[in-house]
Amino acid sequence: MSNSYTTMWTNHLCRHLERSGYAGQRLTMLFGGPHQSLPSFRRAGVQPGDRIYPVRALGARLYVLGAMEVSRIIPYEDAGAALHDDDYAKLLDWRPLKAGCVTEVVTGPPGSPLSFGTTVAPDLLERLTYTSRRRGERTLKYVEEGRLIRSVSLHGIYRLTPASATELHRLVGGAAAPAQTPRPDGIS
Repeated sequence: MSNSYTTMWTNHLCRHLERSGYAGQRLTMLFGGPHQSLPSFRRAGVQPGDRIYPVRALGARLYVLGAMEVSRIIPYEDAGAALHDDDYAKLLDWRPLKAGCVTEVVTGPPGSPLSFGTTVAPDLLERLTYTSRRRGERTLKYVEEGRLIRSVSLHGIYRLTPASATELHRLVGGAAAPAQTPRPDGIS
């Protein structure tokens, strides 16, 4: 099955993107690395066909910034040779996302427009659910009365349950729910 994940963006990065005019641009590229500040998509289990939702925590609220479907994950050092001219231009366009040690580039077809004002409603925040093989399903920690008290449980790349992915997809303007297609490797 295709999966959906969230990845946390810092407020510093979001302010920079807002000031630089990225609001409204469609997501086409993301970057991953070896550190918590820029985590690895590969290590998180992300595969082509999966969907990524960048999120931001600000003022006890969670914002979903957009969505992008993954077409490829390539090593950063191979990006120059592996990317076509159009994709290489996108690499340059999205360079503000390259914070810290970058080891991988995630490309995809144009995703949803980047938006900094889409708030996750308090009731959805309380029931937003993640899943993992080791821990099973879990809701976010540090949510009280629909408010995000601490964002520590969002730092990283985490897999959403299909129901939560569908709700985030609706928030970013998706007409249909994310596809839940079987993966060839049998991992769901």
